[in-house]
Amino acid sequence: MTWVDRNELQIMTGRCWTELRRPLRAVPVLETALARYDDTHARDKSLYLSWLAAAYLHAGEVEQAAAVTGRALELSAGVASVRPRERLAPVLRMLGEHRSLPQVAEVLEKAGA
Repeated sequence: MTWVDRNELQIMTGRCWTELRRPLRAVPVLETALARYDDTHARDKSLYLSWLAAAYLHAGEVEQAAAVTGRALELSAGVASVRPRERLAPVLRMLGEHRSLPQVAEVLEKAGA
């Protein structure tokens, strides 16, 4: 499989750590890998940012999760794929528990949630 490179393996690793609710392991791996994705890969980057946002939420870093979610929403607005928005739906629901925070309220408004 030629599409699997070091960066893709790091993304997969970060996604697994996120799903296992191990944010302290997920965040650094995802941050490092996502730093190498430019915005021309908007679909993939927005999709992968959703796992980073979830990891931040699991770590209790709500404002950071909101910032990452906002960035994912911006990127996903310009792509035809629905996968990023579908993947962001549970993150937005979790953020909804914190809508009293201004950063969260802004992101939820942007998402129409």
